[in-house]
Amino acid sequence: MLNLKDMKTSDFYYDLPEELIAQTPVEPRNASRLLKVDRQSGEIVHSHFYNLCDFLKKGDLLVLNDSRVLPARIYGEKVDNGSFIEFLLVHQIENLEWEILCRPGKKAKVGTEFSFGGIMTAVITEVLEDGNRIARFKLKDGYNIYTALDEIGQMPLPPYITKKLEDKERYQTVYSNELGSSAAPTAGLHFTKEMLSDLQDKGINLAYLTLHVGLGTFRPVKEEKILDHKMHTEHYELSEQTAKMINDTKESGGRVIAVGTTSCRTLESVAAENNGKIVAAEGDTGIFIYPGFEFKVLDGLITNFHLPESTLIMLVSAFLGYDKTMNAYKTAVEEKYRFFSFGDSMLII
Repeated sequence: MLNLKDMKTSDFYYDLPEELIAQTPVEPRNASRLLKVDRQSGEIVHSHFYNLCDFLKKGDLLVLNDSRVLPARIYGEKVDNGSFIEFLLVHQIENLEWEILCRPGKKAKVGTEFSFGGIMTAVITEVLEDGNRIARFKLKDGYNIYTALDEIGQMPLPPYITKKLEDKERYQTVYSNELGSSAAPTAGLHFTKEMLSDLQDKGINLAYLTLHVGLGTFRPVKEEKILDHKMHTEHYELSEQTAKMINDTKESGGRVIAVGTTSCRTLESVAAENNGKIVAAEGDTGIFIYPGFEFKVLDGLITNFHLPESTLIMLVSAFLGYDKTMNAYKTAVEEKYRFFSFGDSMLII
């Protein structure tokens, strides 16, 4: 049993063969495997995602994150000599002013101008302490930043995915709606539109919130003691309709099941800010959920398999329990489940 006071990042390490890191999504989306874990006993059942309804009950509520990923990776050239540059737009400060990651960074000094696809240019206006830059963009007539990115941008796939994604929509959920994420809420990638409709026909309710996923989700925990780790912040919105559906579900004895760690973090952030209650809310959250956390909303969690020593496996451990989580991951490796963004799914209930 893990001692909460002495929790170390290394406690959340597991050995993962490289060949289990999924490089491409499965077809169809819901053909991915599903490892179901009983939250109380730790008992494991092996299934497929298209059988999700077998583990749900009429009156259960799935809470999904409808954020949509920006195709925010762009490739261009330095205006004065044509040398290569790569930008990744991280955070919008104003309409045409963005915080960016870029490489090679040595080319991106203050005042340097770059051109992208003949439809936009950017000038570096500031170099930040962490090495990120502030860039001000200028667009060709007829474009805004989003239409330009849609035309020339690539999906900001995580660094462990090395194969090119042929269809941009495969890194979006079928219900994505609110543009603003730097990474996909990957637990939702397994749903098809037909499956969502079938779930509703069987009495499973669906509610939506928005949390724009930041690149910090991939940032490793570098501190030896996890309590020394500083979380990144992400913006969320939860509507009155969704708040009502959650409260009605609780009152009627149904279960609130978060689809993904992003939905989980939003729900528990709102509850923490409102004395355990779910209300309509908007704000930024830097909530860090690790073993010992007391959940106020969640009754179940759908999630992918996460990186070793990440804040996400710590969150799962908080909900399922440390020993059960590490056993589930050990089993998933032994059974050759597919891991990370395009990988298989886990249901904890």
